[in-house]
Amino acid sequence: MIDLITILIGVIVMIMFVLLGVLCILYFKSKNKTETTNTATVGNGKDKKAPKSYSVESVFDFMEFDKIEDNMICTKNGAKYVMVVECQGVNYDLMSELEKNAVEEGFIQFLNTLRHPIQIYTQTRTINLESSIHTYRNKIQEIEQELEREQRKYNEMLNSGRYTEEQLNAAFYELTKTMNLYEYGKDIIYTTERMSLNKNVLNQKYYVVIPYYPEELGENNFDKQEIRNLAFSELYTRAQSIIRTLSVCGVNGRVLDSNSLVDLLYVAYNRDNAEIYGVDKAIQAGYDELYSTAPDVLDKKMTAIDNQIEKEAFEKANQKVIEAKSDKQKAIEKKQAQKADLIDQLAKAILEQNKHIVGEEIAERAINKVNQDTAKRRGRPRKNTKEEGGTKENEQEKQNERSRVTA
Repeated sequence: MIDLITILIGVIVMIMFVLLGVLCILYFKSKNKTETTNTATVGNGKDKKAPKSYSVESVFDFMEFDKIEDNMICTKNGAKYVMVVECQGVNYDLMSELEKNAVEEGFIQFLNTLRHPIQIYTQTRTINLESSIHTYRNKIQEIEQELEREQRKYNEMLNSGRYTEEQLNAAFYELTKTMNLYEYGKDIIYTTERMSLNKNVLNQKYYVVIPYYPEELGENNFDKQEIRNLAFSELYTRAQSIIRTLSVCGVNGRVLDSNSLVDLLYVAYNRDNAEIYGVDKAIQAGYDELYSTAPDVLDKKMTAIDNQIEKEAFEKANQKVIEAKSDKQKAIEKKQAQKADLIDQLAKAILEQNKHIVGEEIAERAINKVNQDTAKRRGRPRKNTKEEGGTKENEQEKQNERSRVTA
């Protein structure tokens, strides 16, 4: 036994020496290689760095969300859904003590009603006044056009001489008011443009982030679409509850739609360039219209025919309206031309009916004068054949003339 143990110990010692020798050889080789590399670097006079290796990774690996749909942010491949409520803050420092107490009690009530986790997120943005300036410019153009109209109207009134001094003063007052409004609008645009040059004009927005985990459903056999619908219903209910409880504090809120969520995340990930090229400009530029699918040819033809029918129908309707107006105008002109004859006939009929009132002799003389006016208008001046106390022949001629007119 002693001899066997001695042999084993000897073998182990020999193995250890062999391993130690191998390690020493590897160490000296590595050291010699390092010294050779350093010598070569010093000899070339250049500090060469070892090249770094990079692995290709998807940009979505750095994002905390997968997609945005149905006013929700989907994260972790459907393992979490998020809905965001934007809140408008209140100026707490300018409130009275009673109002401050009401706000605090309302916020305590809001905290006590929470039955799920939330996150309060504040985002500071640089105010972009470009859209405001564009709106102001459009308004100023409308005011300028109105000012030109009123200026022309006032000049016409002044040159016509048909208006009283009171009317001219009223028109000048309206003109002055519009001119002052125009000058005030130009000052607003100038001030706003000066403010837009200042990059320190900031605005803070406040958000309540509401998460939902499908794990809350427990064991289930729902597919992804059903889980998404359930998540939306639950998140919308929670969001409306938060909006109602925050309204007690005087804080108004609204649920962000998909476009607003895109803008929120865009500003969060592009804080420096958000005011230069925002989401609204990207949408206007048509970033989501890189390609389009052409409709069916027959559908295009049908649409073109429908448009043509509608256009020709409008044109025909307008033409018939013009023709109807022309016919009516002609009838009016014809009646206008016959107005004097109709007046004479009606006047003689009235005299005939009222002989017993005005007297037969006076009525006859009046009818005779009417006939004279008619003949004179037609270019045949009628002689007055009946004098005061006329003959029977004149009376007979007058009766015959009256019979012809009545016929």
